[in-house]
Amino acid sequence: MTSTTTKPGDRTKPFEFFIRRTFKAPRDRVWKAWTEVEQFGQWWGPKGFDNVSTTINLRPGGMAHYQLRSPEGQDMWGRLLFREIVPQERLVFIVSFSDPKGGVSRHPLHEGWPLHIFSTVRFIDAGARKTEISIRWVPYEATDAERKVFEDGKDSMTAGWSGTFDRLDSYLATA
Repeated sequence: MTSTTTKPGDRTKPFEFFIRRTFKAPRDRVWKAWTEVEQFGQWWGPKGFDNVSTTINLRPGGMAHYQLRSPEGQDMWGRLLFREIVPQERLVFIVSFSDPKGGVSRHPLHEGWPLHIFSTVRFIDAGARKTEISIRWVPYEATDAERKVFEDGKDSMTAGWSGTFDRLDSYLATA
């Protein structure tokens, strides 16, 4: 596995989270893993979680809606509300926890978490059939208290994204 993960403090401003990793797969293959529902459902979510169901309406204003199940059996829903789609280059969306019908809800384990996170995912050709993915998260329409919770949660976000990237790496290696 080729992987470089940037630590939260490396390139972030206050109230911003940044992580990146390089994958051994061409950019078009990595893009499809992120944008095709059959593939997305195979790897999306932190390590140890099962992706129970996923829908994707890939267009500005469209939504990806997913259900994850924790190792303890707790169901969590989430959604990505797409704002911008530049094929094989960038996905921009608002990520939120959700209810089963796609409505926005609070984080099931932390009431103070921001309701909305502005997310930019970049797909960068890293040569020799490799792709770098970078993810930048910023609390969106958040209160000062929510921004503080977000800032304090960077280690947890790093762990969650690292596990998700591990799952993507494994998926790309076998798909």
